[in-house]
Amino acid sequence: MPQPAHSARTPDTVRDVDAVIRDVVEPLAEQVDREGAFPRDGVRALAAAGGLGLLSAPELGGAGADLRQAAGVVERLAGVCGSTAMVLLMHYAAVSVIEAHGPETVRRAIAEGRHLSTLAFSEKGSRSHFWAPVGTAEQDGTDDVLLNARKSWVTSAGEADSYVWSSRPLRAAGPMTLWLVPSDSAGLDVHGDYDGFGLRGNASSPVGAKDVRVPKTARLAADGEGLATALELALPRFLVLSAAFCTGVSEALLALAADHLRTTHLEHLRQPLAEQPLARRDYALLRLRADAARAFLDDTLAALDTGRPDATMRVLQVKALAAETAAEVADGVMRLCGGSAFRRELGVERRFRDALAARVMAPTTEALHDFCGRAGLGLPLFEEAR
Repeated sequence: MPQPAHSARTPDTVRDVDAVIRDVVEPLAEQVDREGAFPRDGVRALAAAGGLGLLSAPELGGAGADLRQAAGVVERLAGVCGSTAMVLLMHYAAVSVIEAHGPETVRRAIAEGRHLSTLAFSEKGSRSHFWAPVGTAEQDGTDDVLLNARKSWVTSAGEADSYVWSSRPLRAAGPMTLWLVPSDSAGLDVHGDYDGFGLRGNASSPVGAKDVRVPKTARLAADGEGLATALELALPRFLVLSAAFCTGVSEALLALAADHLRTTHLEHLRQPLAEQPLARRDYALLRLRADAARAFLDDTLAALDTGRPDATMRVLQVKALAAETAAEVADGVMRLCGGSAFRRELGVERRFRDALAARVMAPTTEALHDFCGRAGLGLPLFEEAR
């Protein structure tokens, strides 16, 4: 996966983004979750600090950061507000395609923090099989194209400025074609507010398209090459940053558990819970699982940085491992902290819900296990749609 060149602005941008996470995003996190509200104030502050353009080229006004630095930002965000982290994660995944194939005006707007994008891949008809869209693109007799689809669970639906949109090809062979669709296009319809179990502020709602008109120049890469483009650009970034998201949630949960064990006392024994051998053992096992997932994420980033032969396999593996680890850590911390964790004020309950999202977000853990098996056995990753 190609990486942007480093910029002298990168360290300053990362520091500014970290300050926004601490001073703006974290204080609003509980309200965002409780109300299921899109974190507009946090996203605006991140944009102003250079967060939206973190991975953009310096010549366009971006920070020129690399994937490792973006993973660090997503990890820290996820630890305080999973909803805001998911908005930024999906933006970075969409931007990977726009950087390579989008117009300079949009690329510059992203770099300057004036444009939020997201992926619109999954559909009602093919569900989590994002590689097999059933939505169509048809020439209307002019230079325009008409898009029709029922997209499901588009992060930042109705909030983003654009969607990286998949459809069946116009004429070419291949499973899909990608388009850059402005979110204010006539014929787009966001179907209701998102009311989810976790990530409650990420505005992940279905989006319908009825004869949405876009110019042929809105196509991202060649007709029919959308899957290849997604596999080369969007999927690696999405999978790695999803693993960073899971790592951030796991770390936050473990920090809350450690604090609970140190500060909660069994008064009849005159001991904190940390003095109980079973509690210490259970915490140590969770710590080991989280550390193993972090080491695997670090190794995946190293494989990408150096072009190692196993980089593709590591990318396919990393979200599956991190997602299951986050879910196991969340369950274990809930058990460790007992009834205290079931109440909102400790902060475990919110992160418990956020931790379960990566398991079912396409490609799901089960799909990734199949991909890894196929890759390891020398089989194609995808079966052709019938």
